Amino acid sequence: MILDFGSINMDLVMAVTALPRPGETVLCDGYVTKPGGKGSNQAVAAARAGARVAMAGAVGDDGFGQVMRATLAKEGVDTSLIATSDRPTGVAYICVDAKAENFIAVGSGANLAVRADQVPDDRLTPDTLVVLQMELPPEQNWALLQRARARGCRAILNVAPAAAVPEAALRDLDLLVVNEHEALAIAGGLGLDTSTPRAAAQALSGRMNLTCVVTLGGEGAIAVGLQANFAVPALPIQPVDTTGAGDTFTGVLAAGLDAGLPLDQALRRASTGAALACLALGAQESMPTAAAIDAALPRLGPTTAIG
Repeated sequence: MILDFGSINMDLVMAVTALPRPGETVLCDGYVTKPGGKGSNQAVAAARAGARVAMAGAVGDDGFGQVMRATLAKEGVDTSLIATSDRPTGVAYICVDAKAENFIAVGSGANLAVRADQVPDDRLTPDTLVVLQMELPPEQNWALLQRARARGCRAILNVAPAAAVPEAALRDLDLLVVNEHEALAIAGGLGLDTSTPRAAAQALSGRMNLTCVVTLGGEGAIAVGLQANFAVPALPIQPVDTTGAGDTFTGVLAAGLDAGLPLDQALRRASTGAALACLALGAQESMPTAAAIDAALPRLGPTTAIG
């Protein structure tokens, strides 16, 4: 079972000809509302990839909150640990340009009301894989992570958006998932090597006794750890919208590990799933099923060892 402790947002997505610059207003035809939030996205990605998933988070007592609960339940996600807050449901404003680049602003809302004690001890077992991101109050992440480690859970932290992570929290992790910028920021905050993202990953892995996965966009991803030093390529595609690709990567990776796959195989599925998620507008709607990942996986290039 995957337990996703994370954010739940409604995304308001606008397709624009060009991303606005500071002080500039850009008009577009309209907007669409789409389910989002890094926690919710990763939960849906994992569920579509075949995992049993429970979501712990919070929504407001409003229309967006009702839609988000229903959407997660429709995806087969256990919503019994989602609280209702007097804050409004979180909202993300997303602009996507003709080159599939985006910018995102998030109003956290009910996500700021999430508490670690929403997760009872009986949900934290050696069979539980806890997945966390950085859109909740960080002290609640660390509190749940400490409990999870004490009760024998495995844990994955996706440091997105980038933020400081205490050394004690890093030592409670099995897997750290970061992009290039996040790898450098975390390593730099601990006084470690930041000459390259790979060097940062190696320093973090060695000091914290964890496996560090660095996503590299169109170049795939690398994994560095005591028993992992390899690179996985990206699936060649023509992207339509990259929103949610990183969340798909983490969710599919978690699903693979929860199913007992070796890390290299789970990463290959994650890289393939992330690419497929770029082929349609929006975060959750574009996330692939396990069958779609299986069908595309043979087109992924070989895994290569790195020194």
